[in-house]
Amino acid sequence: MVFTISHSLREAVLDAIAVVLPIACAGCDDDGRALCSGCRGQLQPHPFARPLDDGTPVWAALAYDSVVRRAILGLKEKGRTDVARALAVPLRSAVSCFMLHAGSSAAGTVELAIPPVNRASFRRRGYDPVRLLARAAGLPQPVSVLINLHERASQKTLGRAQRALNLVGSMAPTRPLHGRRFLVLDDVVTTGATLAEVIRSLRDGGAEVLGAAVLAATPRRSLGLSSELKISRDIDA
Repeated sequence: MVFTISHSLREAVLDAIAVVLPIACAGCDDDGRALCSGCRGQLQPHPFARPLDDGTPVWAALAYDSVVRRAILGLKEKGRTDVARALAVPLRSAVSCFMLHAGSSAAGTVELAIPPVNRASFRRRGYDPVRLLARAAGLPQPVSVLINLHERASQKTLGRAQRALNLVGSMAPTRPLHGRRFLVLDDVVTTGATLAEVIRSLRDGGAEVLGAAVLAATPRRSLGLSSELKISRDIDA
């Protein structure tokens, strides 16, 4: 027998749980839930494309600002894994949108690749945010085909040029990748430096890289991303 729970009943249950186990909203800090209804509404996907400077297509579900930025930083910096399911919905939308617009070029086997996790960051968090989001989104498990050749300085403290220099040559494939095709998955793209290094490393290994899908991208056009193409409707993943 299959039981279904109405939206109103589900909301009532969540409200009751919030009374017993109060928690601050990751988007606005109000007491109640991991994400209040208002902040959750700000996570509705509005996919758009922003090619990297070399023309590689990148599809993002959300603009990286306001509630979106706070929720993602909560997941990455504050251990707020309770927001992963809500953030997974727009990520899945970005992947769906990418595959839709890739058309026949995405036919056949396409694997998901993610940036290799920084060891210090993994020890601090205890999890890889991108891999966690992929699992919550119900996406195929990303493959581990890249390694970090050396530990890098934190990207968030660096400017655009410094970020690029910090990453150049920092990754490498763990094995030959000839004949394999990849879509790169990441949480946020700002300058594009991390995606560029991941894509370079995959291609150096002999792989074909179709592009990338990310949860959010900076809304500014001056940070290594070019020519925004907006989509007038949401893509239902």
